Order: sequence, then structure tokens, then C-alpha cells
Amino acid sequence: MKKILVIEDNPDNLKLISYALKRCHYDVVSADSGEIGVDLALSDSFSFIIMDIDLPGIDGEEATKRIRADKKGKDVPIIAITSFAMAGDRERILSVGCNGYFEKPIDPLTIMSAIHNLLGIEDEK
Repeated sequence: MKKILVIEDNPDNLKLISYALKRCHYDVVSADSGEIGVDLALSDSFSFIIMDIDLPGIDGEEATKRIRADKKGKDVPIIAITSFAMAGDRERILSVGCNGYFEKPIDPLTIMSAIHNLLGIEDEK
């Protein structure tokens, strides 16, 4: 089973994305702060990382920068799922090293197809 790291501080949002990931047979590891997320990202191997941007402590942008600065986190896909949806937010978030960006709220029934499409992963039929 492929492991996914979800860095999300809101329990309801974590439950929703975890549900979507588990439906696609992913093993979910979670962190509720940027610092914990960075530590986990650099101490284990993940197929990809789901990153909230508005986090306690260091935010998702800083967490992404720290993960990217380490050779272990240089190539792992990081996908932002965030409520930041103002003009320029997408470009700013992608510029710090995220591979993709999705706005909240997500649809748990379609988000995985969108993530798989972004990453070039074929959905299981």
C-alpha cells in the first residue's frame, strides 16, 4: 500500500481527505502542524504529500520550502489543498514548490481523480 502524508490541522478536513485517499487504497499518515509535517516528510518515504497552507506554527508554504530544501524531499510531489483562493494565491503557492493546487472545499468523490490526473497516475477501474 502506498503511503501518503497529509499535513492538515482541521480534523474535519483531515477526515474528508483521508476518506478519499483510503477509498483509493492509500495508507494515510497525518500531521497537524507544519513542523511535524516536515519532520515526517524527511524521516519516511511518501508517494506524495497533501499540504494545507494555513497551519499553526510554520505555514504550508514554509513547510514546503523546508521539505524542498532537503535532498530527501526534493522530488516528492506536494499538493496544496487550501482555502486560499484570492488572486495570486495559486501562483504564490506553486512558486514555493507545490506541484498542484486545489481549493477547499474538496469533493471527496472526485478529488482523487483530479490528484491522479495531476500526477499522471491512472485511476483504478
